[in-house]
Amino acid sequence: MKTSSYSGFYKLSPEERLKEVSEFTGISEEEQKIIREPGALDIDKADHMIENVIGTFQLPMGVALNFIINGKDYVIPMVIEEPSVVAAASNAAKMARETGGFFASNTGSIMIAQIQVIDVADPNYAKMKIYENKDKIIEICDSKDPVLVKFGGGVRDIEVRVIQSSVGEMLVVHLEVNTLDAMGANAVNTMAETVAPFIEKITGGKVYLRILSNLAVHRLVRSRVTIKKETLGGEEVVDKIITAYAFAAADPYRAATHNKGIMNGIIPVVTATGNDTRAIESGAHAYASRSGRYTSLTTWEKNENGDLVGTIEIPMAVGLVGGATKIHPTAKVAVKMLGVKNAVELGEIIASVGLAQNLAAIKALATEGIQRGHMSLHARNIASVAGAKGEILEKIVKKMVEEKNVRLEYAQELMKKYSK
Repeated sequence: MKTSSYSGFYKLSPEERLKEVSEFTGISEEEQKIIREPGALDIDKADHMIENVIGTFQLPMGVALNFIINGKDYVIPMVIEEPSVVAAASNAAKMARETGGFFASNTGSIMIAQIQVIDVADPNYAKMKIYENKDKIIEICDSKDPVLVKFGGGVRDIEVRVIQSSVGEMLVVHLEVNTLDAMGANAVNTMAETVAPFIEKITGGKVYLRILSNLAVHRLVRSRVTIKKETLGGEEVVDKIITAYAFAAADPYRAATHNKGIMNGIIPVVTATGNDTRAIESGAHAYASRSGRYTSLTTWEKNENGDLVGTIEIPMAVGLVGGATKIHPTAKVAVKMLGVKNAVELGEIIASVGLAQNLAAIKALATEGIQRGHMSLHARNIASVAGAKGEILEKIVKKMVEEKNVRLEYAQELMKKYSK
């Protein structure tokens, strides 16, 4: 039986790697061609995705290996320009395999639409009137999307808040909508637009903004992992990792970079599957600040055996229907590679990759430092820019890493030397 654990995968050629991935994921020859060859997103499709199209832009797609999530093996597509990220995620997932991999859960697919109401004479009284009319509000909203309701989605609840602002008190109505396998922005925005006149009628106020919130606190995914202390190099390494995490948890300057490392794992999978990277980024960083202080999105602790245990909890508004996921040819193949059945499963995968990426980064920082892992990959990029190929490229990379002198000028100098 094929698993996502491969030995020496990085030594294979891109064609050989794609063959292995295809055998594991079941993608067809035509789908392999979409991934392998430029131009999968033709200019006509691109022209229907955004405005003022003049061309398309490519990024590398790699695969993270070794992942087990909720007992299932995954090969995970990642689209990113930064070296070492895919390898780091794969390495962390390999460490996690010994203890069963990652265990993920979710809170469902509830998105929030906000309706801003101003010029209300008695906002707290109006708040109660909105709650009294909850069933009517839900009825109006659901009537706008009967297909979503038919498949089990629609408005689940409402919340009303009175908030202070620089222009005075305002009412904010939250529609909590189960958007199922859609990201849901269009659905919730349309519902908010539709119900706005009724909200004005019962409050006597004026509705202004009607828009979704990317702080999707009812659409959370969670993942946990245990790493044996022996796998990490002993309990001393566990303690170092926890100390490094404590720094991020306490200091927003460190937390910003700590969480960037988490997003190094998350955003490439979001990109590969055609989802909205900006929505995920904004939701994650807002969630990290929900206590009033920006902090870590992960936690790292030591269990009774002295092993390292980690968790992540993060909003994850991703979908499998609508948007680029259904238009972009490569995104469609990426989704098939994952074999996901619904949007929350996709979210659980993405959160687990974020946790793995954080583990790899924080371990490197707490032990050898981040530069050692980056250096050879950065040197390879620099040597390529200098025009090196094959055996000469390998010699230049080795020399630059040995001397810790990874600069384009030095690579060019070595290129001239070795070419002779």
